Amino acid sequence: MKKWLFLALTATFSVSVQAQDLTEGKQYTVVEGQQRTAQPEVIEFFSFYCPHCYSFEAQYHIPQKVAEALPEGTSFKQYHVDFLGLQSENLTRAWALAMAIKAEDKVRIPLFKAAQTNTLKSMDDIRQIFIDNGISAEQFDGGINSFAVSGLVAKQQNLVEKYQLRGVPDFYVNGKYRVNTEGLARDEKGFVTEYVETVKGLLQR
Repeated sequence: MKKWLFLALTATFSVSVQAQDLTEGKQYTVVEGQQRTAQPEVIEFFSFYCPHCYSFEAQYHIPQKVAEALPEGTSFKQYHVDFLGLQSENLTRAWALAMAIKAEDKVRIPLFKAAQTNTLKSMDDIRQIFIDNGISAEQFDGGINSFAVSGLVAKQQNLVEKYQLRGVPDFYVNGKYRVNTEGLARDEKGFVTEYVETVKGLLQR
């Protein structure tokens, strides 16, 4: 997992990044062997067990800010990896179900909280979180091993392999560009702003 150093949290920062302002090896890297996707898309890979992913989501709201800043017609997906944590494979399947029934916003933070406090011991615990947040037991039980959900599980796993992911959170733009966090501002506000603007700039390439 990546380590972030946020200094000078009160610093102010304003930037508007255009495609020509981005430097390969600084704000982004090119994913070797990959072609640009036919349609514009942004993918975040994350794990509910990853504390930095939790900070991205709950403290810095980077996924939300990225989604809000995307041009019309641009797809934004969040895919779970299953190489972190004892219940990671079950969480990948549960997240696939959440995507399939469009319940991501209902269960995202509760799943993060449970994983971060190590209270998930089995799929039954995950199931209860869904039920506690408005998904019926029938909907969970009928969907968790469905063909559609299994397809989304495979899609997440295949993309992790395709991009050879080794850490999260990780953002990919148009299937060809990876945001490089090491090249962004170190203060919180500047980091968040540059992250969003880098994604927008890469979409123009």
